[in-house]
Amino acid sequence: MSVPFDQLPGMIWFDGKLVPGPEAKIHVLTHGLHYASAVFEGERAYGGEIFKSTEHSERLKKSANILDFEIPYSVAEIDAAKRLVIEKNNMPDSYVRPIAWRGSEQLGVSAQNNAIHLAIAVWQWPSYFDPAQRLKGIKLDLAEYRRPDPRTSPCLAKAAGLYMICTISKHRAERRGFADAMMLDWEGRVAECTGANIFFIKDGKIHTPKADCFLDGITRRTVIDLAKRRGIEVIERRIMPDELTGFSECFITGTAAEVTAVAQIADWTFTPAAITKQLMDDYTAEVQPKSRAA
Repeated sequence: MSVPFDQLPGMIWFDGKLVPGPEAKIHVLTHGLHYASAVFEGERAYGGEIFKSTEHSERLKKSANILDFEIPYSVAEIDAAKRLVIEKNNMPDSYVRPIAWRGSEQLGVSAQNNAIHLAIAVWQWPSYFDPAQRLKGIKLDLAEYRRPDPRTSPCLAKAAGLYMICTISKHRAERRGFADAMMLDWEGRVAECTGANIFFIKDGKIHTPKADCFLDGITRRTVIDLAKRRGIEVIERRIMPDELTGFSECFITGTAAEVTAVAQIADWTFTPAAITKQLMDDYTAEVQPKSRAA
């Protein structure tokens, strides 16, 4: 039986101090818990270095601003805190989770005077999906819930509340024998998976949905850059579900998923091939500390 996350050994950075993991507690009457006034990041450390750490810290700060609060630490301070947690836990290869939230001074919709907290934890998370399936291709369900209209939610923030429909959709998919689910947007166009961006390949070109109603992932942008370095054309556009029949390959990207091939989405099938494999290899090389790769 695995150890519950609230009992994991090691240290968590909590409001500027290192605290033993089991002691990193918040009160049940915390605004972030009741009203989802929380933002977070998902990052990976490879060989002791967090891939694109500063970009993640900048996005964390931006997400907080979108939710109308200011994290009381600079990007440089957040970067340093993440490095400290990795070092103190002796986890050079790990998943890194910073999270910021409104505290418990007030508990109502309005909480403008609540303290803003920041915590950073690390843990071992080797692969989001079964490693044997990552190149063979995972199977995706089609989610019941859709990504909301940008006029109805802060879709460009990595906000905790936006993941409620992701949890529901992934649970449903897993019960139906799928690894994850692909979500459409509010107009019925292809959007993303529950925690990863999605790409399709046709005639040697990559097609991916425009990231204007969901998070423009840091891994997404990295893979687009890697593809362009290879001279592969990347087209960001609206994609309707009935177009999926014409695509030969499909893969998803994310900090947790890295680059993972897709073999099936509902009744649509794909065959992982050269471009997917190349980008999987290129991403693996890209995230390695450059001093080690040299």
